[in-house]
Amino acid sequence: MIGSDTAGATALGLTGLERLERGARRIRVDDKRIINCRADLNQLVPFKYRWAWDKYLQGSANHWMPQEIPMARDIEMWRDPSGLTDDERTIVKRSLGFFSTADSLVANNLVLAAYRHITNPECRQYLLRQAFEEAVHTHAYQYVIESLGLDEALVFNMYREVPSVAAKAEWALPYTESLSDPGFHTGTRAADQRLLRDLIAFYVVFEGIFFYTGFSQVLSMGRRNKMTGTAEQFQYILRDESMHLNFGVDLINQIKAENPALWTEGFRAEARSIILEGMELEIAYARDTMPRGILGLNAAVMQEYLEFIANRRATQIGLDEPFAGAKNPLPWMSEIIDLKKEKNFFETRVIEYQTGGALTWD
Repeated sequence: MIGSDTAGATALGLTGLERLERGARRIRVDDKRIINCRADLNQLVPFKYRWAWDKYLQGSANHWMPQEIPMARDIEMWRDPSGLTDDERTIVKRSLGFFSTADSLVANNLVLAAYRHITNPECRQYLLRQAFEEAVHTHAYQYVIESLGLDEALVFNMYREVPSVAAKAEWALPYTESLSDPGFHTGTRAADQRLLRDLIAFYVVFEGIFFYTGFSQVLSMGRRNKMTGTAEQFQYILRDESMHLNFGVDLINQIKAENPALWTEGFRAEARSIILEGMELEIAYARDTMPRGILGLNAAVMQEYLEFIANRRATQIGLDEPFAGAKNPLPWMSEIIDLKKEKNFFETRVIEYQTGGALTWD
């Protein structure tokens, strides 16, 4: 609760930085809400959204760092003129070019835009974990780029130079710019829908669709015993991103449940359009990076896969499938996403994929 000198902030929702009110009553579960909460945001308990706390714990247990993954075989293969085809080298560079800045864009959206509008401490706890993981991912791309001896400036600037990469970033940035506006506050239906729109754009599309061509390409390379260190980095990143997506879906659906007036027919149509726009941009990226068939993939297979993914994303947030009957042509991707696998998919080393406090020591 807050003092009278911050009553104006109450009308706009709390931030967690309000002046302390001594003697205020203790927080009850029913006081908590995902957005527009009026309760003290600095008190983690009592939990209302156990799913958010459980995801925070699982993300913490799945901690990893890029330097743990050996890159010697990748370096040798990259330096060998016959180690990879030109098309395979293009895929590696384009994937690094997109992802090296994509996770920074996501992190900026979290810490500069979305975080201040999510008024629940257990959800914020996970958002902080996610922001750290996005930093780890950017570190991983830098580590791969440095290990392979690539031109760092060239790769990191691809999102401003390569049209199919730039198009995805240009599509996403207006959503962050909207919510990072200091004058923007939730509390009206229009504003709350604006927040929900941003969450759908970043969680469902940016993390739930835009990443999947690059993931499929690099992981397919690893399945063929090529660039296995890079592929292992991407495997861990995909596992993290799958958790981010699942959290985002739960967050979106909880906001909908608490604010059913937001989920109008018009807004549902807009959400569907956002998913389809994202899918079209990702198909364009697939065509650009795979002008020919490679690694058991081609643009037509990727379009089929993206239609399957778009169906999944739509139904996860309560929309009808836009591509009825679309099948998954890449079932092996589901195996890699499985967070319970204890052995590295590419068998470069055996892992527990958990850290310290999550392990049982004999």
